[in-house]
Order: sequence, then C-alpha cells, then structure tokens
Amino acid sequence: MHATLPLLQETDFPTLKRDRLTTLQINLGYRCNQACLHCHVNAGPTRKEVMQRETVDDIVTFLRTNTLQTLDITGGAPELNPHFRYLVEQARSLGMQVIDRCNLTILQEDGQADLAQFLADHQVEIVASLPCYQEANVNGQRGDGVYARSIDALQQLNAVGYGKADSGLVLNLVYNPTGPFLPPPQVQLEADYKRELAKQSVEFTHLFTLTNLPIQRFGSTLISKGQFEEYMQLLKSAYQDANLENVMCRTLISIDWQGYAYDCDFNQMLNLPLPNVGKPRPHIRDLTADALAGRSIAVADHCYGCTAGQGSSCGGALN
Repeated sequence: MHATLPLLQETDFPTLKRDRLTTLQINLGYRCNQACLHCHVNAGPTRKEVMQRETVDDIVTFLRTNTLQTLDITGGAPELNPHFRYLVEQARSLGMQVIDRCNLTILQEDGQADLAQFLADHQVEIVASLPCYQEANVNGQRGDGVYARSIDALQQLNAVGYGKADSGLVLNLVYNPTGPFLPPPQVQLEADYKRELAKQSVEFTHLFTLTNLPIQRFGSTLISKGQFEEYMQLLKSAYQDANLENVMCRTLISIDWQGYAYDCDFNQMLNLPLPNVGKPRPHIRDLTADALAGRSIAVADHCYGCTAGQGSSCGGALN
C-alpha cells in the first residue's frame, strides 16, 4: 500500500472554519465483507479494528449531552459491529436521525436475516453503495457476483417499504466513478439509475454521486498506475470556490473505531486529527459541540476532491 499523505500535505487549498456541529459520523470499524477497489477506508474481511462497547457508550454520552441532528454510521460494514443495533436504538430514543451506510450485500451475511426489518422498524435512513447500474462495472469494482447480490438486497429493502413513496423509509444510493475521473451530473445520473433499476423492480429515493479521493486503496492504485499527479491536476482544475460553503466538514466530525476525532472520514484515513482543540489527538470524551464552532479545519490537497466540479460530500453533490 502506497502512502499518499506525503503527496498531499503541501497544499494551497483555502483555509476553512467550522460552523455549528449538526452531524456525528461514527466509524464502527474497518472490517467488511467486501474489499472494493475504490475504498478510501481500505476495509475488508481481514481487518480487525472494531469499536468496543465502552467507546460506543462514549458516543451515546456525547449524543445525550450535545444537541445534534444526525448520527451517521459507517465502516467497513458497520452492521458487523456487535454493538451496531444498540447504538441505533440509543440514538433513535433521543429522537435523532440515524443513517446507516450500507454496502447491501451485508443483508445476506450470517446473522443479518432480520437486518432490513430492524432498520425499517427504527426508521433508519439507508445510504447504500451501488457504484453503477451496470452489472459488469459493479462486479469489476466490487467483486464477482456483487451486482446480483446487491439487487437482491435492494429488493429486500423495497419489500419492507424502503424507497417507496409515502413510506417515510429513505433509501439513497451512492455512485462512485470506476476510475480516475469526476462523476457525471447527479440529477441526470439519478434519472438513468431509476430507469434502469426499475427494469428489475427496484425503487429508491435519491442518488448521491461521490468523487473518489486519492487516499488509501484508491490513492495507492493511482500511484501504482502512474496516474496520481494527473488525477490531482484534474481535481484542482475543476475546483469551484462556491463549494466551500457546503463542504461536509463544516458541520460534521468523524470519530474512528477508538473514539478519536477528525474533521471528516477522509482525514481519519490520513490520520489528520482535529486541530486546535487542546490535545494533539482529541477523543470524543474531550469534545463539546459548542467548543468546536469557529475552529479551523485540517486541510490538504485531497480536499480538492470535495470541491471539484459539482462538489462531493456524504450527501452527494454540493451544487
């Protein structure tokens, strides 16, 4: 695995400051039942990192003592953490919106037969990875057979109400480019997804387009192929100043499997901790939402990925 941080640290990216914290994004661990080529977490079946119950309780304490809107749960495959359902239940009991970043095929793993119904019962918003509506592209990026399993999982979710009009159960899909290029316009691609997936009786709420960032597995692949500098030039040439107002790091912090805090999930993968909070490596126990407002955000060249073209965030395009 090639290290990308040394290639990203010397940057001319604009300075950023935090707004009011509204979202806590939690990485429950890097273990996953898939090992996708574009994965910026470098997740996979052999990863051992998993958030323990003590740290999960630190998260719950933070949610109880700070006024936030959203708990955004990710991984790896977050559902593989034995405390995933406990965390969902605790957050929902506080009236919070809960997002599960789901890879779809997890619904077919042992012990997950009731997962779709659990998520529906707790009105969890699902953000599900489906990097293309074409089978060959999905299998090439995520592994043989993943497309068929993903369609089956989407049909399971539809069966309990997800993606259905007036059900209140939100099912958003995520597109990632299959190579070193920017996503196409989100609105048009969503229409293409809806048309093609309807042929397989699949419904969903919205499509999010995400730009691949040049870090971890994707960044290492770029280096191996001699494409890293070219991709960085693409991101920089497509920079849009207007996207700075809406980048996710202004209202979100990312917490790793040990409870340490970062400005975003990408900074977590680069080990760039929250700056200027009194400790070199702040933990969720050290933080309050009010104290974070107005503080600077750690930036490097990878930040151009969130501000290029139509912009990119955990909620899709920014403009």
